[in-house]
Amino acid sequence: MNAIDAKMLRKMFLSGAKNLEIKKNWINDLNVFPVPDGDTGTNMTLTIMSAAEEVNRIAEPTIDELAKAISSGSLRGARGNSGVILSQLLRGFTKVIRDHSEIDRQTTSEAFSRAVETAYKAVMKPKEGTILTVARSMAEKANELLAEEMSYKDYFEAILKEGDETLARTPELLPVLKEAGVVDSGGQGLMVVLHGAVDAYNGLEIDLTFEAPKTEVRQVRQPISTDEIKFGYCTEFIVKLEKEISEEDEEAMKEYLLSLGDSLVFVAGDGMIKVHVHTNHPGKAFEKGLEYGQLTRMKVDNMREEHEERLFNSEQVAAARAREIEKEEKAKAKNEPKKPCAFISVSAGDGLSELFKELGVDVVITGGQTMNPSTDDMLEAIKEANAENVFIFPNNKNIILTANQARDITEDCKVFVIPTKTIPQGISAVIGFVPEKSPEDNAADMTECATAVKSCEITYAVRDTQIDGVKISNGDIMAIGDDGILAVGPSIKEVVIESLKKLVDDDSELISIYNGQDFPEDETEILASEVEELWPDTEVEVNYGGQPVYYLILSVE
Repeated sequence: MNAIDAKMLRKMFLSGAKNLEIKKNWINDLNVFPVPDGDTGTNMTLTIMSAAEEVNRIAEPTIDELAKAISSGSLRGARGNSGVILSQLLRGFTKVIRDHSEIDRQTTSEAFSRAVETAYKAVMKPKEGTILTVARSMAEKANELLAEEMSYKDYFEAILKEGDETLARTPELLPVLKEAGVVDSGGQGLMVVLHGAVDAYNGLEIDLTFEAPKTEVRQVRQPISTDEIKFGYCTEFIVKLEKEISEEDEEAMKEYLLSLGDSLVFVAGDGMIKVHVHTNHPGKAFEKGLEYGQLTRMKVDNMREEHEERLFNSEQVAAARAREIEKEEKAKAKNEPKKPCAFISVSAGDGLSELFKELGVDVVITGGQTMNPSTDDMLEAIKEANAENVFIFPNNKNIILTANQARDITEDCKVFVIPTKTIPQGISAVIGFVPEKSPEDNAADMTECATAVKSCEITYAVRDTQIDGVKISNGDIMAIGDDGILAVGPSIKEVVIESLKKLVDDDSELISIYNGQDFPEDETEILASEVEELWPDTEVEVNYGGQPVYYLILSVE
């Protein structure tokens, strides 16, 4: 076969998507920083699966129909920088092929080149040694090979070989990869997709079924005694499954959750798992859920303070009513005139989300590390904001490209993406808004406010590695600053003090501490008192953040 028809193209794309789905956790483990938030594989998988869902709806497609489904599906489902870049590669590729009834080597080479051109334009400051480098090397190779007589099979094999060799060289192009001992995770994800696609072309039989979630509901519940609270945190969350979960996996998850605590309610069905458990380690429960999909509706209540349990079924009724009210409010908003300005903020943690609302943010999108919102999530939030001018605060460097993509798609209002990379930057930017100024001036001022904040996040290492010349061992506590590792040590207190020594200077006036769901408030207050003693001329402020993964978020202004 020296040309690809619509039937083969469909098979190749779904095979590439399936290969990525299977290997996403392996790609997640290629994260440079050894923190429990590697999400490149997950983001790329969710991006391409969004397109795969649209492709699967077309039984007898034309190439034009496939091109539109792949482009629109990946564009709206894009998550994280790697997902956005993948969606742009697919968008550029499909722009070339959509006008053809069959795809030959000439068309493929042109499509590769357009894919790379489109993706590079989406990134403001492209770095060599990334997915872009890998894609560009294959596009150049594809064009070189046009002068040679060869079969499509040999043509693909030569392109894949070039991509694999370029991927292997990424540590030489990007020092941080070499130091961490990994190749670029986004580039690896791209090669996984292409190898899966070429396997299908070569006739390898691959299970391309993306089965609908089970509708059967299985539930296990244990009685709770309120006489003595052994496990202090009532923990609830929903896992949006990325693939069908087996009964064996369900039992394994139940056993693990029961090892963390008691009063387990476990409901599986309709593509999701709902979990309620009493535990002293909510973070470990969330991490287990992340193995099976994306988390939503995360909630942690301190029962030692409240002395009562929120029954899971009651919460479901309340949540259903809340959704009805939300729908009613959105319906009313559509008929209301647009506001002059509105704010959208991404936030992880109930405390941080509440803080943004108190500051006047109109729509808070639940997300952050391990939970990057999609382009479609951003577009829905823009609609809900219902304003002539909408300001988006991504609050994570891995979400900025997604916000930019949503901005570029939006036509019925003006969208300003303030490139905030951390929660403290987002808070400072929102505070910097002045109603009397023009949207353009406010965008510039808020961006400047964000860059004036120094911040870091305290978490733990999940493997041995070396970054920025610093040796890190599995289990170490780390402070990750705006530009890299600030401190590594055996205790949270030690790491906090060492990192603040690098952040605080003579001009510093305020130190803010946001404690996460796995760091008790009383310990946060004790830590804050010690910080005040060390920097008596600086005000220290403590806020409950409730964020997962990171014990503390610190900022200095």
